[in-house]
Formats: sequence, C-alpha cells, structure tokens
Amino acid sequence: MATVSADMNYPSTACIIQDAIGAKNCWGFDLSGACSGFLFALTTGVQFIENGTHKKVLVVGADKMSALIDPLDRNTCVLFGDGAGVVLLEPTEDRNIGYLDSILHIAGKGGKYLKQPAGGSLHPSSHETVEKRMHYVHQDGRAVFKDAVKGMSDVSAEIMVRNNLKSDDVAYLVPHQANLRIVAATAERMGITMEKVMINIHKYGNTTAATIPICISEYWREGKVKKGDNLILASFGAGYTWGSILLRWAL
Repeated sequence: MATVSADMNYPSTACIIQDAIGAKNCWGFDLSGACSGFLFALTTGVQFIENGTHKKVLVVGADKMSALIDPLDRNTCVLFGDGAGVVLLEPTEDRNIGYLDSILHIAGKGGKYLKQPAGGSLHPSSHETVEKRMHYVHQDGRAVFKDAVKGMSDVSAEIMVRNNLKSDDVAYLVPHQANLRIVAATAERMGITMEKVMINIHKYGNTTAATIPICISEYWREGKVKKGDNLILASFGAGYTWGSILLRWAL
C-alpha cells in the first residue's frame, strides 16, 4: 500500500484494506514514497512473486491529498486531487512479458523543497504547528519543477537505452501526473509524441501515488493497451524520490 495520506499512523492502511475486502491468510504493509510510491510498491511486490514466496500480490496506490493541502495556498491547492488505483501481480513462465526492469532513486537533499513539516515525531501536533499551517504540503515549485524535469527525463531515457528500445518500440509513457510541462519534457527526451503519453491530469489533478495505476486502468479499459505493448512508467516526488519501470503488457 503506497500512500502519504493514511487515515492514521496505525493501524496501517494495508490493514484497513484487508479488513474491508475480507482477505484471509494474507499480510501487507504501507510504504511511503510520495509520488513515486506506486513504483516503489510495484517493485517490492514483484520481489515476492519472483522469489516464489507468493502467488498473488495486490499493489495499491492511493492518496487523499485534499486533506493535506492548504486551501489558502494557491501554489498547491489547485494542483492536487484524491484517487486510488490497484494492480494484481501474478507469476508468469514467460520472461519476456510483465515487469522487465526498473531504475529507482532517492535523494534526501530535495526534502526541503517539498514536504509536510508537522505531524511526525519531529514536530508533533500542537497549537503552534496548527497555527503555523505546518500540517499542509509546502512546496518550492520552481526548484521541484527543475529537478523533476531532469529526474524523470533522465531515468526514462536511461531505461530505454538499457533495454535497447527505440521510440517506435514504446507503446506508452505512463508518467506521474504532476505537471504537463514535466511530462512533455520527458516525452521529448524519449523521442515520442504526446499521442503516446497517458494523460488524465485534466480530470483528477495530481493524485500522488494513484496517478500511474489510474492511468493504466483507464487506458486498458478503453482498449488502448494491447498484449505485448511496452509501457514505461515514470515518476518524481517528494523525498526526493524518482524512477522508471519497463512493463510489457501480458493481457
């Protein structure tokens, strides 16, 4: 379960989901990777399949960003939305389909540019933290934009080179839906047109860990994703966290 907006610190959202769906004989946990949380969670889930210990893994990306956004801060309140997406991982004997490769990174030096200052053990909830609006998202938009363009573009191009993919080999870029200019810069670096980019930011805004699985679900349901399609997932978020995953669609 990838999220930065859990109902509470504990019980985990994974426990809440397990109880809600009535799942038996299972276990799970929350993972914090901000906007890259789904990529981190997907890669983690794949490890349980690859090592043979699990046959089915649900990977969830969900965030209720409206609870964390300052309505008085026009630099952030118009950007974010609420959403959830989930994928089911299962084993395959065909090594040429499914999850093929990933490149993931973190850089703590970027934390000062995008953060939620209070609510943890460093700044526990108090009258002071509430009055100072420290429980909301704080973002230096210019710094984050600059770093996000480079991070998402570099890692997406790198995963193409590492897997000998040309632009014609890519069916879709599935980017984190933070900013269309960041997405366009990433597509340009990959040498693909915007027709090959999954977009839904105009409908939901930035739903953080949910943007990528929502995009995949919607495009697949519309019949736009076909068996054998190469999908490159890419994201950049607070932490900093960023990365890219290569999937070859198996359905």
